[in-house]
Amino acid sequence: MELLTYTVAQNASDLHLSCGVAPLVRIDDELRQVPNSVALDEVTIREMLYSVLPPEVSAQLGSKMDLDLAISVFGLASRFRVNVFHQFRGISAAFRSIPVRIPSIAELGLPKIYYKLCDIQNGLILITGVTGSGKSTTLAALIDHINNSQNSHILTIEDPVEYLHECKKCLIQQREVGKHTASFDDALRAALREDPDYILVGEMRDLETVRLALTAAETGHLVFATLHTNSAAESIDRIVDVFPTHEKSLIRGMLANSLRAVICQVLVRKIGGGRMAAQEVMVCTPAISNMIRENKIQQLYSAIQTGQEKGMQTLSQNLQDLVAKKLIDPELYRDLMYDRL
Repeated sequence: MELLTYTVAQNASDLHLSCGVAPLVRIDDELRQVPNSVALDEVTIREMLYSVLPPEVSAQLGSKMDLDLAISVFGLASRFRVNVFHQFRGISAAFRSIPVRIPSIAELGLPKIYYKLCDIQNGLILITGVTGSGKSTTLAALIDHINNSQNSHILTIEDPVEYLHECKKCLIQQREVGKHTASFDDALRAALREDPDYILVGEMRDLETVRLALTAAETGHLVFATLHTNSAAESIDRIVDVFPTHEKSLIRGMLANSLRAVICQVLVRKIGGGRMAAQEVMVCTPAISNMIRENKIQQLYSAIQTGQEKGMQTLSQNLQDLVAKKLIDPELYRDLMYDRL
């Protein structure tokens, strides 16, 4: 409990407990040893886990090699995504801090186009990036904006549920894979009969989940989903490549019709401490939809570069803007700023 309190107090993103090593926290993307801490043994780590994990989960520590869940800890203004695993020295655990209060679009410094994206009635919006790039936080901010501004039904499918949403103007129902549903695709099939206006898919992991998400997007729902990709062009290729060769042309057509935007983000260090998202934003104009349909994916980057009046930006353009505003150090991100110019 003390280590979790320290993690929250230091605004650390992660806490690591590992046999034979002192506790470590990740602050501004750097691992740092907790002051005055000593190396942990397996008995100590297990006692720490027993004190915060639900009893039914603690009972599985001896029988399962990996455990993945999210927990709330009484008295702390944060939830934690927890992964417990075994390694050569013994048991280990990683705690990812998830603030209880959901930041707004404005507080995250996200572009104004995000407000317009929340007003779209149907289609697919992709939030992409590597693990730990802040995708869940961006999605939570979008969902919270809808929750504050519309009278709608929002259904989320997550593994596990991270940010907790209260019902404000919207009815919000959050389902956790493995706890409330067997799989993403099972939950998506059911979602089509549950009258949602908005569907959040925590991750499009396999062909069937991608297929059902595209179907939902085509049948009158706005679907938010995540991918582990590094650009809009890579995201299109990743979705199409999931399907067998004879379906690729059909899927390109479905994407051209239903895709509304792709947001790819990375977290960058701010001058003075903390991190913020830098993003590539592609909005699907008729011209971009035609490029997707005709498999001219290599032309997307140029379209994003010249689409600023539509709310688009490349990652390089966004980074240069953050440098101009003196929010980030240009020396840290020079390679990213000029990677494709």
